[in-house]
Amino acid sequence: MVTHIRKPTVITAAGNKPKLIEEFVGRVNSKSGSLSIARMKSPGGWVEPGQTPEFDEYTVVLAGTLRVTTRDGVTDVHAGEAIVTPKQEWVQYSTPGETGAEYIAVCLPAFSPETVHRDE
Repeated sequence: MVTHIRKPTVITAAGNKPKLIEEFVGRVNSKSGSLSIARMKSPGGWVEPGQTPEFDEYTVVLAGTLRVTTRDGVTDVHAGEAIVTPKQEWVQYSTPGETGAEYIAVCLPAFSPETVHRDE
């Protein structure tokens, strides 16, 4: 059966500044545990705690720059680019530029607070 999702659900974000998370598909908005799709809008200077998630994350940056820090280094992902972060790998997301970033994140399986394993 086809499901028409008319609007996303706003999810509370972690980090040092307010960030907008709009979940279109996932555990909250569509009751789907298989994957999640969300649009993120984070302000300049935003940093979230590091995490070691139990899901793969596929991110497409629509505007601005998203910084992705792993144990292997730092990657700045600019508008029109994408990055894949595999499950069980420590990662930290931030938007150090003045304009912040807007991006789409797809998590497989779906994001959940219980499986993200944020640093204390």
